[in-house]
Parts: sequence; C-alpha cells; structure tokens
Amino acid sequence: MKRFLLLALLISAMTLTAQKDQRIYDIIDAVSAERIKNDVTKLANFGTRHTLSDTVSNTRGIGAARRWIKSEFEKTSAACKGCLNVFYQKDLVKKGANDRIVKDVEVVNVLAVQKGTKYPNRYIIMSGDIDSRVSDPTNYTDDSPGANDNASGMAGTLEAARVLSKYTFENSIIYMGLSGEEQGLFGGGGIAQYAKDKGWEIIGIFNNDMIGNIKGVDGTISNVDFRIFSEPVPPTETEKQRKARRFYGGEVDGVSRQLARYVHKNVKQYMPEMNPMMIYRLDRFGRGGHHRPFNDAGFPGIRIMEAHENYTQQHQDIRVEDGIAYGDVLEHVNFEYAAKLTVVNAINMASIAWAPPAPTTVKIGGIVEPAAKFQWSKVDGAKGYKIYWRDTTSPTWDYSRYVGDVSEFVLEGIVIDNYFFGVSAVSEDGFESPVVFPNGIFR
Repeated sequence: MKRFLLLALLISAMTLTAQKDQRIYDIIDAVSAERIKNDVTKLANFGTRHTLSDTVSNTRGIGAARRWIKSEFEKTSAACKGCLNVFYQKDLVKKGANDRIVKDVEVVNVLAVQKGTKYPNRYIIMSGDIDSRVSDPTNYTDDSPGANDNASGMAGTLEAARVLSKYTFENSIIYMGLSGEEQGLFGGGGIAQYAKDKGWEIIGIFNNDMIGNIKGVDGTISNVDFRIFSEPVPPTETEKQRKARRFYGGEVDGVSRQLARYVHKNVKQYMPEMNPMMIYRLDRFGRGGHHRPFNDAGFPGIRIMEAHENYTQQHQDIRVEDGIAYGDVLEHVNFEYAAKLTVVNAINMASIAWAPPAPTTVKIGGIVEPAAKFQWSKVDGAKGYKIYWRDTTSPTWDYSRYVGDVSEFVLEGIVIDNYFFGVSAVSEDGFESPVVFPNGIFR
C-alpha cells in the first residue's frame, strides 16, 4: 500500500510539473505580425518622436505619438470592458539635467494597468520606448522614424496588451510606453520612483528595445536568435550580502538573472524553434536601456532584444554614404520576427501573472553532509514547491524536483558544495514563480 501511494505521488508530481497549458499556445497563436506592422508604420510616420520634439501637432512629434499610443490602449480596454486603467505619468526635466536636455521638457510615459484578481499590488511589466533620435541626440526637428528603435518594442507592447487583456490573471500586468530613453533613461527613472512611492511590488520588467531586425552589421541573418540581458546581482545589495557571496556563492544569481533564466526556460518549453541567448551583462557593452533605472531601484529587470544589430540603422541621420543607406526606416523591420519576440514577452508575462508569489525566505543547509537541506517560507496560492539545482558553471537550472506542499526538504545524495540551488512556488495549474536563490543558511 505504501509503495502504491508513493508511486501515485510521484505520478502526480510529474504530471503537475511537466504539463503544458493550452492557454499559452493560444496566446502564441493570437499575436499578429500584421497588427505589429500597422503599429510600427503608424509610429514611424509621426516623422520624429524625439523627446524634445513637437507636442502640439496631431501628426508629427512625440506629443502626437503618445496620444495615439494612449488611444490604442484605450481601445484595447474598451474591448475588454474597461479591464485596463490607462493614464499618463509625467515628470519635468529641466534644461541642463545632462548635455542632451537642451530645454525644459515634460517626460511623459503611457501606462495601461491590468489589475490582478488575487495579488493586485504585484506587477509584471512590459515596456517599449516611445522616443527616437538621429545622429545628434539634441536634434529634435529632423526626421527620425525610429522604426526598429524603438517603434518595434512599442508596437510589441501594444500587441501584448491586446492579446493578454482577453485573460484574467492573479497578478497585475502593466503595458508601458516610456519616453526620454535616448536623452538619459528619464522615463524609466520616473516610473521606478513612481512605483516606489506607490509601494508597488514589482515581480519584474521586460524592457523591449529593438525587436525587429534580423540582419546584423556583420552579415549574420537569423529570425530565431534573440538576447536576454541581465545583471548578475542588484546594485542595492548590502555589504553583508556582498560578503556572504564570497563564502556561499550567488555571484550570478541576483533577481534579474533569475528572471532571465525564467524566460529562457519558458521559451525552450513553449517555443523550441527559438534560440534565447542569455547575456551575462546589464546591457550592450558601455550602453544602456530602460530596464536599468528599475535595476538601480532594486527591482528585477531584463532587456529582451534582437541578437544581430545593425549599427547603420541606429541613431543615424537618413542618408546614403559610400553606398550604404543609413537610417532607422520601415524597410529594415522584420515584422514576423517582431511578433515572435512579442510572443516571448506575452507567454512569460502570462506565466508569471498566473503563478503564486515566490517564497520570500529560502534557507539552505547540509554543510559537510551527504545531502542538501532546505527550508522556505510558504506562500499563499501555492500548490507546492520545486527545488532546482545546477552545476556551479551552468547558466541554467538543469535539474529539478517537485516536492509538494511542504516547507522543508532534504535532497539525499546531493552534496551542497558541488551545485547551486533555488526554490520556486508552483500553482495548481503548474505555473511557477521565478526561482529564489537561498538567502539564509541553517545547520
């Protein structure tokens, strides 16, 4: 009888952790490359969306662009009977804040908030940038269509809202258009401070900045590769936490890195044709993106973007020089590829929004013993918990065991010195929280 019960529990655990949810495939099928094409075209046709550009015209400049974005979010909300709260968040940035702010400007972001039914103050966020620029970052009058950088990311965010607004989630989702990115990440900085002031619990932010180019400046062409940038540990860690890492590990296991691993794992499960490339870096070499202000505030955040950039099509005056056509124009955007990366965002936001909160405390023990021991804080809404482990040199969580609705467990025969470990919470439907790296020890 005991053997039968153990077998039944094992089968139940395997079913829970191996199952795939049809709703994720439905989300994949619902994303439209045609709608993304229409949105990128509309945004590029505003001429310039420079943060300091015209705000009065209805056809040109960032003012017209953000009003149109807001109207699109409002259309989506109307279609889901008011499920989105759409509004502007704005901050005045004074002339001289840096050398790119040549006059006072109101940096205006557009937010569409889809409230969760169970955890309304927990947010997973997708963002795209509204603004664009040419070669001179202070030139706010010349044409700057910004088709890929970053109409593609903004269009993907609009499309994700259309698709996910048809579902109900336990956690809240925010779809966000950010301004001021090219002038110094002012939009993200304003929202990060706004979130702290409001006491938001941010599960993570997916910053989408250039998701439409498949041909790199080196000649590489691929419509399946994409990069996930994530910093190793938060800049807000304490000196005590830094010292603990010397002895217990965790140099590459901060909250943003766990978010990157979550995306990698989910894409491998539901989109095996795609090649997610985890880049162990905050952003491109010496460059920045709008997830950074959130990281600076201690929030998990990653950048999702194309793998093969073409620098002749970024931050360039539109021209032909030495036979090379410069400029970020519509003809360089691959809309099917942009749709794929929009799907990457949508399925991961849905998975997290359907998952229970992650354990706040995970303790590990087993020093000089032939077993690894764990204790964690239980969370509301979890069906059970899953222990992950990996070789210390592996970028991904390669092994796991579902252990049921318990708050402690011993992995017999697993020597603590040889692996890194983490714990996630699992919902009734099998959706998991991001993995939590141990933040305490016991003996």
